[in-house]
Amino acid sequence: MDILIVGSGGREYAIGYALKNDPNVNKIYFAPGNGATDKLGENITISDYKELAKFAKENKIDLTLVGPEAPLVDGIVDIFKEEGLIIFGPSKAAAQLEGSKVFMKNCLQKYGVPTARYIETSSLEEVKEFIKSLKEPIVVKADGLCAGKGVIIAKTKEEAINAASDMLSGKSFGDAGKKVVIEEYLDGFELSVFAVCDGKDYVILPAAQDHKRLLDNDEGPNTGGMGAYAPTPLATPDLLKKVEEKIIKPTLNGLAQDNIPYTGVLFIGLMVVDDEPYVLEYNVRFGDPECEELMVLFDSSVADMLYKAATGNLKKAEVKFKENTYAVGVVLASKNYPYGKSEPAEIIIDEIVHEDLKENSYIAYAGVSKDEEGKLLATGGRVLVCVGLGNSIKEARDRAYMLAGQVHFAGKKCRMDIAHQALK
Repeated sequence: MDILIVGSGGREYAIGYALKNDPNVNKIYFAPGNGATDKLGENITISDYKELAKFAKENKIDLTLVGPEAPLVDGIVDIFKEEGLIIFGPSKAAAQLEGSKVFMKNCLQKYGVPTARYIETSSLEEVKEFIKSLKEPIVVKADGLCAGKGVIIAKTKEEAINAASDMLSGKSFGDAGKKVVIEEYLDGFELSVFAVCDGKDYVILPAAQDHKRLLDNDEGPNTGGMGAYAPTPLATPDLLKKVEEKIIKPTLNGLAQDNIPYTGVLFIGLMVVDDEPYVLEYNVRFGDPECEELMVLFDSSVADMLYKAATGNLKKAEVKFKENTYAVGVVLASKNYPYGKSEPAEIIIDEIVHEDLKENSYIAYAGVSKDEEGKLLATGGRVLVCVGLGNSIKEARDRAYMLAGQVHFAGKKCRMDIAHQALK
């Protein structure tokens, strides 16, 4: 198969890394890719979706994979399908599960899926009235896409009202915040569960846990994610059964009944309270940085699974995961992340002499570019992810941090406690 991967981050690099050694894959293209994806395939600079579909047709691309949420919400899948192309991802209508938090919460309510008590509104007066009924802290969400930054956990009612006011006025997130969701805060632990869907059937991947906060001990501001690990022992078989029965099945059945069959990855952001799962959010693509760990846990062809999901034949796919294997990913971020941009900095990687580390780790590159001399530069907020594999979470984590110690660039920062909840 010749495969086109849409996107430029660590998630897309990780998918390309998994496909590179897949016997079912011939050539990989990235649109646009980053400064390191050219080690895995060919970068192309087409951003217009119709032009990209034309490229896919002319180059006989067998399968297109969409990494980020924005193209999905914009309807790239519909454009490709109109041209008779095979593409993995949800339709524009189904992608509203991530594109609009209001749509998502209303679906949860309609399908009877457990979630936090909430209102959706564009009225500041309604916001104030509902906030009076809640205990602190209070969750305030912008309706539209905000690159993972549209959720505020306000410590006081005044802070919640101010956050909602800034969103509704357009000050915080522009048009994405012109409607808001206010919801009660659920106190438990978070999990990321991914279901690969083909419109009828689904496969559940190993559960992961992301670390959203910038600093150790889950302190500091929310980020796109500072690290993750999978599978997590916090997701017991009993809990995953509840997720399947109370969340995945009713959601997919409800969407199908509403004539919005779901194809692609359904990413369920969960809060677990007293061993009961509640949906915090739905995303319509692989998580980042969870994807960087999940891709190396497969012991079967990722390309075959995604192709069969995209063509409605998921039941025929063999999906296996490595036994007794864990993956831990540590994000190395730039100096000013997540507050602002940082100066480009050259990335220097020490030669890895330990065979054990060579065989059980890899780097997923994200915010990187190349200069005129071919040097790799850190140019994004989250620069790369160091992923370690092991027969235990501790072994995988030790390897991830050992690898992180081999990578150097000015202003580099990372959390030192990834997977802490599992290792307590």
